[in-house]
Amino acid sequence: MDTQSLQAFMAVADTQSFSRAAEQLHLTQPAISKRIATLECQVGTRLFDRIGRRIALTEAGNVLLPQARRILLTVEDSRRALANLSGQVGGKLTLATSHHIGLHRLPPLLKQYTQRHPEVELDLHFLDSEQAYQGVLDGTLEMAVVTLAPQPHEQLQVVELWRDRLCFTCATDHPLASHAKTQSQRGQNMLSLAALCDFNCVMPGAKTFTGSLIAQRFAEAGLQLPVSMATNYLETLKMMCSVGLGWSLLPEKMIDSELVELKVDIPPIYRPLGYLVHTNRTLSNAARMMIEELENTRGESPIK
Repeated sequence: MDTQSLQAFMAVADTQSFSRAAEQLHLTQPAISKRIATLECQVGTRLFDRIGRRIALTEAGNVLLPQARRILLTVEDSRRALANLSGQVGGKLTLATSHHIGLHRLPPLLKQYTQRHPEVELDLHFLDSEQAYQGVLDGTLEMAVVTLAPQPHEQLQVVELWRDRLCFTCATDHPLASHAKTQSQRGQNMLSLAALCDFNCVMPGAKTFTGSLIAQRFAEAGLQLPVSMATNYLETLKMMCSVGLGWSLLPEKMIDSELVELKVDIPPIYRPLGYLVHTNRTLSNAARMMIEELENTRGESPIK
């Protein structure tokens, strides 16, 4: 087996399309088909079933796929280790970040990094944190800077750099804003979680790390969140909250004149942010320098 055939096989398996695989690898579709045919000849079996326009892995293809990933990662790891010997900081750095961190935490760092290391080709991906975790696990990403998972993963080195305090908030003309004001006038400074549940909320997706963190706090109180709408993008949540579609929880630096922070009688909710790399991967010099830049930002306030 040659690595080019394995790359073509993985691209077709991931995209479920010969044409999209060809675009991904900057090849023609006949070239992709030839590489797959060569690989099928080498292993002595079909790797894909072609049913109409649909492409599906055969049983043999499913067996080969994780092995192919492992082989290509080992080859890439070897190349990276050899390149590191020169001490030069260059080549491609495949980095993922969440939209919120990419907008509010990373711009000054990325500017400084690219100025210091102009030979690095920064391949930046904006992904949900959960997708970024999977990308680092399967080797398609060298590192990620995202919201960290509630539970550790034995194959990942995860380093917390910052903490976001999540604030209960609503629009200035939302009923909860006047309710909170009335509570304050009566000397009752705090809203209860139960009182919040009388009103609809807009929240991060239930399967996101942030969404599950919030839902857990309500579940511990025996309450279910009255979610009317959900999105994985905090900037979109802020917009929906500011126009009165529901109360929400947002990082404190996102609270502005369009929103009112609600005082609620529970301990603060924090979400951890940081970077992650695979424990078994040899990091490029470019990734090591990125980690150095990230470590220098530890504890810094985000861009408002």
